[in-house]
Amino acid sequence: MSVDLLGDAMNTIKTHEMAGMQKCKVRASRLVKNVLEIFKKNGYVTSYEMVDDGKGGYYKVALGGFINNCGVIKPRMPVKKSEWSRVEQNYIPGVGVGLIVVSTPKGILTNKEAQEMQVGGKLLAFVY
Repeated sequence: MSVDLLGDAMNTIKTHEMAGMQKCKVRASRLVKNVLEIFKKNGYVTSYEMVDDGKGGYYKVALGGFINNCGVIKPRMPVKKSEWSRVEQNYIPGVGVGLIVVSTPKGILTNKEAQEMQVGGKLLAFVY
């Protein structure tokens, strides 16, 4: 049984946002940290903090009520640098609304950053 920590984190964040809660806990991993950093930089979460519980740790995430929907993209499909507009139409509601998190050779980026750097990658998650 494989554990999808990013999928669990996205589901926890979405359900807590829908319930109007201000905070949630998600299990820690490097990928989850990178995605939370992108969410914070783009205003989807207000802050997050690592808590070491001796079992791998977790993040306390402060929600701002800015997320309508978020989730992982499975299977993690590859995207060429020329395909961004088609991919955005499939996962986010409109131009300039929301973002897609993608793993690229230059690191974990948003779809906008990947377009600016002219790189493709594998789709990880979406948020709007």
